[in-house]
Amino acid sequence: MLKSQLTTDQKRQQSEAFGYFSTSKKYTSAKGEKTVNKTRKIPAREGLNFPWKRAPEVGKPMEVAQQIYWLRLPLPMKLNHVNVYLADEGDSWTIIDTGVDSQPTREIWRLLQDQFFNEKPIARVIATHHHPDHIGLAGWFQREYDCDLMTTRTAWLFARMLTLDEQETLTPENTEFYRRSGMPSAQLRRRVSERPFNFVDIVAPLPLGYTRIKEGDCIKMAGRNWDVRIGNGHAPEHLIFWSKDDNLVIAGDQVLSSISPIIGVYATEPMANPLLDWLETCKCFEALADDNQLVLAGHKLPFRGLRKRMAELLRHHQDALDRTMDFLNQPRSAVDCFSPLFERQIGESEYNLALSEAVAHLNYLFLSEQLSRELSPRGVWLYQRKD
Repeated sequence: MLKSQLTTDQKRQQSEAFGYFSTSKKYTSAKGEKTVNKTRKIPAREGLNFPWKRAPEVGKPMEVAQQIYWLRLPLPMKLNHVNVYLADEGDSWTIIDTGVDSQPTREIWRLLQDQFFNEKPIARVIATHHHPDHIGLAGWFQREYDCDLMTTRTAWLFARMLTLDEQETLTPENTEFYRRSGMPSAQLRRRVSERPFNFVDIVAPLPLGYTRIKEGDCIKMAGRNWDVRIGNGHAPEHLIFWSKDDNLVIAGDQVLSSISPIIGVYATEPMANPLLDWLETCKCFEALADDNQLVLAGHKLPFRGLRKRMAELLRHHQDALDRTMDFLNQPRSAVDCFSPLFERQIGESEYNLALSEAVAHLNYLFLSEQLSRELSPRGVWLYQRKD
């Protein structure tokens, strides 16, 4: 099957790479694929401040702080954009996140060439984490502009591994993960019969070589010194930059103003505990966060009120855990737990990400010894609270 001939299941699986639920909005990638996605909205806490009530037009940079420009790029989702940032270094540019590898995104960057990059070259690209909407064009930038890619070691290794790992059929590990989670047999058989989504479908190949950024580093960007802190949960080794010179934070997807980033478990590490990682990151950042800081995030609008927003998201996940515990008064699968976790019907297009987040919440409760689990006769993990 050609890459351009993605099935419905492949489109749904593609949403996993972004970390958001999927919907019915169509979009054409650089390789001609049609994609589909959707997001789960978590209302912003009252008291957040939004300096800009509207985002700039897609593809039109807007200065949001001295020497820092906010650029919106299109995404194949109901959440139809990713925010990336351009840092003016005086004699060059730093690009923070890139968008996916798609025809519309490449065209936008090329149109910006005359306005921004002819007189001052792109010297480096920084990827906050390994998801396609943030690192998708990093390899293309390296080849087109001969610039350096900077990111965490885990983000680079994960992205490069996934671009090289192209599969024509569903792997045995993914099949087992879906079965253990309680995916209905007919749905699982359909998955097995079709070509799965591959990371390389929307991420440009990454050349060998990058520059590592790590916890505790200090990076010079846009005339400022930035402390580097590492977050986890949404993506491993996610970069967050805290300005030492003014109240600015470049947050990527670690904290968003009005949606919750997916915190999911996948077949690559079925016993992972990303929810614990995310909760611990929030606790670590409490000492750094200030409600006066302007947060430049990967989606939605820049905002002030970081401490308030983190508190809101912490409550959101605690409420979901409490509902799940109440529900598990008898043995149930991860799929069974969709109802208490999401409190609505989960459609076919958003199934994969709902499953990944359900397993993440169950792993958190199981690994903290609040649940027991056992395999059913058909090989499904059934969870029950310990009374």
